[in-house]
Amino acid sequence: MPITRGFRELVADANAQITTYSVAQVRERLGDPKVQIVDIRDVRELEREGTVPGCINAPRGMLEFWVDPDSPYYKPVFGDESREYILFCGAGWRSALATKALKDMGMDNVAHIDGGFAAWAKAGAPVETYEAHRARRHPGKA
Repeated sequence: MPITRGFRELVADANAQITTYSVAQVRERLGDPKVQIVDIRDVRELEREGTVPGCINAPRGMLEFWVDPDSPYYKPVFGDESREYILFCGAGWRSALATKALKDMGMDNVAHIDGGFAAWAKAGAPVETYEAHRARRHPGKA
């Protein structure tokens, strides 16, 4: 069966319905306690490229389950309605679709970074190694 709506159309539709921030806009908000940056990339991408300082990692395949309080996989970090959750992936495609999915679930406090981690790194924004990310997120674990 042929594909009738390709990923480009899905991403364009998502982008028309969600909030998108530039790298510069998000960079200005690093360290803001009302912002939680969320890396939805696969752990192999984090290991290879690093990540945004202060972010949490929520793999794309688990995101909806981690956000839903009724899910056995729920993560309380997603329960703070006073925070804005800003997602990113490698190029901004997965994060656009993920942001739209979270909006469809009822989250109004969600956005994503235009161009994803590639744009972040290209802009010379700060990058945290995967090892530093793990040490920050899981103190005491090697």
